[in-house]
Amino acid sequence: MEQKGAASDGARKADPVEHNAPRPGVPERTESSLPPHLRPSVIGVPVTPDITHEGYDRNTNTGPSASNGAGRAPEAGYFSLRDADRAIAESPAAEITNREGQSFESKLETGRQEGSNYMRRVSVAVMGGSADVPSSSIPPGNVFSTPSRESMSDIRAISPDLALTGNIISATFNIPHSLKYRKGADWELNPRRGQSALFDSFSYLSSDDSPWNHTVVAWTGEIDHPAEISPPDTPPSTTVNVRPLNVLSKPVPVHVDAKRPPTPPAVDGLWIPKEDMQRLENQLSHNKNIRTVPVWLADDAEGHDDGIRLKDQARWRRYAEHELYTLFHYKQHEPTDGRAERVQWADYFRMNQKFANRILEVYKPGDIVIVHDFNLMLLPSMLRQRVPHMYIAFFLHCPFPSSEFLRCLPRRKEVLEGVLGANLVGFQSYSYSRHFASCCTRVLGFPSDSTGVDAYGSRVEVGVFPIGIDATKVARLAWTDSVNEKYAALKKMYAGKKLIVGRDRLDSVRGVAQKLMAFERFLEMYPEWRDKVVLIQVTSPTNIEEEKEDAENKISSRVNELVMKINGAYGSLGFSPVLHYPRYISQDEYFALLRAADIGLITSVRDGMNTTSLEYVICQRQSAGPLILSEFSGTAGSLKDAIHINPWNLTAVAEQINNALTMPHDRRQAMEQNLLSHVTSRNVQFWIAGFLRRLVTVLGNRKSVTVTPLLDRSDMLRKYRAAKKRLFMFDYDGTLTPIVREPSAAIPSERVINSLKALAADSRNAVWIISGRDQEFLTQHLGHIKELGFSAEHGSFMRQPGATEWENLAEKFDMGWQKEVLEVFQKYTDRVPGSFIEQKRCALTWHYRLADPEQGMHMARECHHELDNSVGRKWDVEVMAGKANLEVRPTFINKGEIAKRLVNTYNAELRTAASAGGAATGEDAPPNKIEFVLCMGDDFTDEDMFRALNGLLQPAEGQSEAEVETDQCFTVTVGASTKVTLARWHLLEPEDVIECVALLAGVGAGGLGATSGGVLSMGEVNLAALSAVEDHIPDPL
Repeated sequence: MEQKGAASDGARKADPVEHNAPRPGVPERTESSLPPHLRPSVIGVPVTPDITHEGYDRNTNTGPSASNGAGRAPEAGYFSLRDADRAIAESPAAEITNREGQSFESKLETGRQEGSNYMRRVSVAVMGGSADVPSSSIPPGNVFSTPSRESMSDIRAISPDLALTGNIISATFNIPHSLKYRKGADWELNPRRGQSALFDSFSYLSSDDSPWNHTVVAWTGEIDHPAEISPPDTPPSTTVNVRPLNVLSKPVPVHVDAKRPPTPPAVDGLWIPKEDMQRLENQLSHNKNIRTVPVWLADDAEGHDDGIRLKDQARWRRYAEHELYTLFHYKQHEPTDGRAERVQWADYFRMNQKFANRILEVYKPGDIVIVHDFNLMLLPSMLRQRVPHMYIAFFLHCPFPSSEFLRCLPRRKEVLEGVLGANLVGFQSYSYSRHFASCCTRVLGFPSDSTGVDAYGSRVEVGVFPIGIDATKVARLAWTDSVNEKYAALKKMYAGKKLIVGRDRLDSVRGVAQKLMAFERFLEMYPEWRDKVVLIQVTSPTNIEEEKEDAENKISSRVNELVMKINGAYGSLGFSPVLHYPRYISQDEYFALLRAADIGLITSVRDGMNTTSLEYVICQRQSAGPLILSEFSGTAGSLKDAIHINPWNLTAVAEQINNALTMPHDRRQAMEQNLLSHVTSRNVQFWIAGFLRRLVTVLGNRKSVTVTPLLDRSDMLRKYRAAKKRLFMFDYDGTLTPIVREPSAAIPSERVINSLKALAADSRNAVWIISGRDQEFLTQHLGHIKELGFSAEHGSFMRQPGATEWENLAEKFDMGWQKEVLEVFQKYTDRVPGSFIEQKRCALTWHYRLADPEQGMHMARECHHELDNSVGRKWDVEVMAGKANLEVRPTFINKGEIAKRLVNTYNAELRTAASAGGAATGEDAPPNKIEFVLCMGDDFTDEDMFRALNGLLQPAEGQSEAEVETDQCFTVTVGASTKVTLARWHLLEPEDVIECVALLAGVGAGGLGATSGGVLSMGEVNLAALSAVEDHIPDPL
């Protein structure tokens, strides 16, 4: 392959003309035949504010000839390579730990230094310094260090573009410690099992070796009831309710008729006083390894000023583990009635929001927030809603499924939208990142490619970052005296036998059953290995609640049956080919097993990143035992020198076991050296440094783009409830109803009508429909709701709530322009089959949504140009390009003027009423202005409303206060995720608009009011928002 590539290169260099010449017989493609993202007319138009083609094409040469007269380098172009990009473009390669004659200790130290120097290059480049510092200039024993405090204090001044503070906040569901509560005393903090690589990355970021200041925000986890503190060997005061040591030790009742002692009252949950909560927070904040801020998860009714009551603590993990974990590992549930899922989703939503609240307590502008794993998939969007310019990254540590599987998840849209609040989304392997981008396109309709997704007016970058382990730490722990003793005992015990070692959690995705069946097949196919090979399988209990309750699969029973079957068929009284240990083993025992193994066997059927395989490579540096690894493991893409197997093909796995047992020593040694060089160079320091490097690059490239976050429904509901006077302004087409091919078919659904009725029935609400539709259409379909106000034809006509007559705001304007416009529109209607003209009283619209899309767009541009140069020069009118239409209307009539008029009119009425209201004060005092505004629209005509409302957020000249407060005004654009808008919030489709209206009006999913189903009929998203506001799941009405 290399010779072929070299030959090709030589051919290209020898004849560059021939190489660059177009292929004969292939005609050049016209623009209309290209996909939209390749058409010059589409991509040639700058869409970023204040960025023009001149900005793209600036000279980026930094040589002497590029300097100006003042001796300064020219300004960098938009696409020029920034200092940070150039300084950290080079990544450490595996070859640095695979040099000839290099010792194992040298590999570890080199990998450790490279991971740290990689982080140093990132930090120095971000801070504006030079990253090209030779390693020789770094003092011995200080390989990692960049003086963190001194340099980080200057970040804001040195790098004003990003204004990084040097702080990193890592949000993870599980706290790095296992907590043991002792009432009135210090909490006992022990290392938590599992997620060792993630916690090692936390330790590194929190250490002096890292230049960043690091804080972890995590849930406390389930806290058990405390044991009473008493002197050692103190007998219990009573044996009532004490579990017997075994069946024979049960107490024998003597006096059956004697009066039994009273049963202590059941305690509902665990009560933790405030002083004990503060004691834990103080311990965690001063922890020397990882500074942690705990998240206390409980309902509002369970928390008080003097403490907190923890009830049913496992409920906060149920949705993530029951719905997301199983689906992400390609397991599907039987359909249910959905009642349990509704409650679980509400808890999941509230849990993510409590994390967001806790992060905002410690967040400072310029901090970097990294969110980890599937438990917190809504958190990036929630943070983006609160702080639009926050620097957010998300990393998923488990697989991400294909769109065919994700579409089976009822809340698929909300989960994807939650993740898209991040600037960067990281995955373990390329296939997972490709699945995510595909799901964003297929489920949400967002444009995407292999590097990212266009969402909410910005771009969310997607990257692949295979996680590593702390190789130095593993090497140190695997060669302690205790491990050496256990290793020697194992080798003595199994002298003359080959050991195959497997260590997995006992859940359905780890492939333990497949491993045992493959081993049985191996013994059947290769009888010469019987009595010579032992499989030691350690299965630790799963921490996934869904797997613990999986009565259908009965994994544990299945594994035990296979063990007994194999031992019965191929074992004897003195020998068992399979030794199964269903329990936790100590760290020393674990490393001794990995060192003593002749083969490491991992047969996971779906896995994120299996760190056992990486630790096995370190432990085999002397023995060079082959690693057999499932191709479905997230590690398979990184450990390419391992023996890859399909765990479902039992015969092939059996053959590879035999292949590994008979492999020559030199081949095993070569395989081990390649694997070892990878594991030592791609360590956990390199992983987190690479992730941060990519994030810094993304932030540097995207710093001028404004993101429009997803609408925060819980915040909207909270402000709505607190307001005494509210104003609603809704567009019609594309907002309350979907865009349809035939405009007359866009009639409101029953749910739209019922929701608007319920909303307008509240005397504190003023509800207006501001549309481009004419009076007849609005009167026919919505006119029977007397409490609604209407503005037709983009503000040409108005009808007040409760009135029947329309007011013509353009009756004094000369409409002579309509004849000329009609002639132009008629000419293009004759040329474009399927197009038609809609004539209104104050506007003319040419529709081409039924025509050929390409022809319609092309002719619309021509028509727009002709009207601008004819009618637009003679009359005071404007030509507006809408969704598959062109409309001409007077310039002084637009939706923005109507929005401004409504706010000013209602505020004037409120001030008059307040001045006449007397001396009422406090909550009884009438408002002097509107306290809640919700404006929703989908196209560019609605941008006039958003622009007008944004102007009202600032005090007018001569006034002391604004007409509308910023936090009380919700401007929401509906539709495509990529458009640039003046709105502050975003919704994806009209169905989301109706959901929001129903939430405020108390209307259920079926379009009925609160008295006809209420919470039980409310959609899951609305139920979650309502639960977040009330901080508990409401009781059914």
